[in-house]
Order: sequence, then structure tokens, then C-alpha cells
Amino acid sequence: MGKAFRTLVGRPVDDRAATPCGPDKWHLLDQLTQASETYELSHRTLTVLQALLTFLPTRHIPSGPAGIVFASNQRLSERLHGMPESTLRRHLAQLLRAGIVSRHDSPNRKRFAHSRGGEITAAFGFDLSPMVHQAGAISLAATEAQARQEELLTLRDEVLMLRATLLQETGHEEQLAEVAKLLRRKADKTELCEMAAALKNLLKTRLEQVSKTEEVSTAYAQNERHIQDSDIIQFDSEGQGTCTPERPRPVESNEAEKDQSVSLSQVLSTCKEHQSFFPEPLRNWSDVESISDKIAPMLGIDHPVMIDAKRIMGREGAAITVLCMLEKASAIRSPGAYLRRLTQMARDGAFSLKPMLMALENREIVS
Repeated sequence: MGKAFRTLVGRPVDDRAATPCGPDKWHLLDQLTQASETYELSHRTLTVLQALLTFLPTRHIPSGPAGIVFASNQRLSERLHGMPESTLRRHLAQLLRAGIVSRHDSPNRKRFAHSRGGEITAAFGFDLSPMVHQAGAISLAATEAQARQEELLTLRDEVLMLRATLLQETGHEEQLAEVAKLLRRKADKTELCEMAAALKNLLKTRLEQVSKTEEVSTAYAQNERHIQDSDIIQFDSEGQGTCTPERPRPVESNEAEKDQSVSLSQVLSTCKEHQSFFPEPLRNWSDVESISDKIAPMLGIDHPVMIDAKRIMGREGAAITVLCMLEKASAIRSPGAYLRRLTQMARDGAFSLKPMLMALENREIVS
């Protein structure tokens, strides 16, 4: 039989050759970092957990005594660059409350291990196996946390675009100050939704006021023209007896005129990420549409979604939107759903290309 011994710190060299199976400990730590709010773990607490994981020689958390960290508080403090033991104990207690680790105490509450034949047969300290048992729950919590974060980013972008639209008008300094104050801190979903709804109502009210003003102006102009025509008829009838008034010429529609509010140079100066995939220069709008048709499948945008966007936004509008989405591809979880949302906003009259480009130009200053 091998000789049993007792040690306070360290781990037998032969134990490093063990090949336990299970989830990667660093992957679990990354997922816990994403789900830190769910488990109520601060970044300092996660740092303590990281230090505990460094005492395991493999990338996996073995079961049994080999998965127990028996380093002393002094050794842990040294590995944490001199963290005070009182602070260390507080963060260890938080890990225990969260159920991430558990205590496996010896009768005298000392941390040590017994080894026989190069293998740990008994250990007393912090058991990290609960991380393995909760791997599924941790993964689900991380996925949900990531989805919430991406939803917040989408709402934040929507508020930014609405803010950019509001900046083009005057008399909204108070609302703009509230938006800037909200964007400077970590706003939750409720606050962002309420702000987006308030800005939409404000823009809708402003649009209705403009429409009423235009209707009044049009009616006034028609009345003036009617009065002038009547005066001409009466004057001619007195002088010459009869006269047929000249009918007003129909005004040609200007709806098909190309929107020049967004220039090609502005698009090219703001959206440069496409050059990483297609370095050839874009000389006209046809090139922009062609490149966007190639980028859309790369982003995961289905063909029917792109067709619907072109139908609502126009071919050039959809192309510019795709280039803008490529600029923030890392922050958009589902580009197809994102484009459908923008298309719906365009259908409702709440989307404009120029504010989107302005938001991209000013995103570093605002954030």
C-alpha cells in the first residue's frame, strides 16, 4: 500500500494526468459571467471563483475528492493579488449562497487532502462539483441573459434613431435632455420601452400637426383661387358679356422623385465594414444594391425578408439599411428579425434612413 500523507496546499503531480469528463470549467465561468445578475454574483465574486478554478489542474471539474479545492485563505489571497481575507470570506459566502460551490468540511474545519498512490482519496475544502451539476441551468440562464441584453441593445438603437429624428426639429430640448440622461446610464427594458413610446407619440403628434397645417394651407389656397376666378368671371361678364374661366392645371405628382436627403458619399463614409468582404469601390447606387444583396445572406437574412424590405423601404433604402446593420453585426443577435422590425417601423412611418446614419456617426459620442 502507498503511504498516505497530509498536505495543506498544492496537489500531487500525478493528479495532473487525470482525464475527467464533463463541461469545460472556463466555459462554465464564461456562462456564469453572462448570467451574473441571475445568480447575483458581482465581478469580484466571479474573480474569487476563477481563483478557485485555477487550483484544478485540468480544464474539467472532476467528481469526488479531486474536484475539491483545499487551498488556505492565505494561498487564495495570494492568488487574488493580496485580496483581504475579510473580503475573500465575504465573496466565498456569496458563492455558497448561490449554490455554485459547497463546503466539504473536516472535523476541525481545516482544509487538507489525503493522497494514496498519486491519487487524492480524501479532501476537505470547497467542492466545485455543484457547477457541473448545474451546468444545464447555468447554460440556460446565460442564453436568456444574452437574449435580454440583445433586446436591450435593439431598444437602445431604436431610441437612438428616434432621438436623431427629433434632433432635426426644434422645441424639444427638454425631451432630448431626458433621452441623453437615460442613455448615459444602464437603463432597463421598461425604461427604454417607455422612452421609445414617448418619442413615437411625440413624433406622431408633430406629424399630425404638420398635416393639419398643410390641410389648412391647401384649403386656404383653394378658396383664394376660387375667389379670384369668380372675380375674373364677374369682371369679364361686365365688360364683354360672357367668359369661361380657365381651369387650373393639374399639379404633377412628385412622389416618384428620388429622395436626396441621404447621399451616396454619406453612406460610403459611414458604412465601411463591407470593404472587409468586398474591397472594390462602390461608384453608384446600383453597386450599393448589388453589395447589399450579397451581404444579406451572410448576415442570415432570408430572401423573402429582403424582398419585403425592398418593397416597403425601396431598393436603395433596404440596401442602406443592410449596410448599417453590418456595421453593428456583433450586437445584433437575429439580423432577420431586426430587419423585419425596421421594415414594420417603415410601414408605420416611424423609420428614416438619415437618423440611422446619424446614429452610427454619433454612436461613440452618445454611448
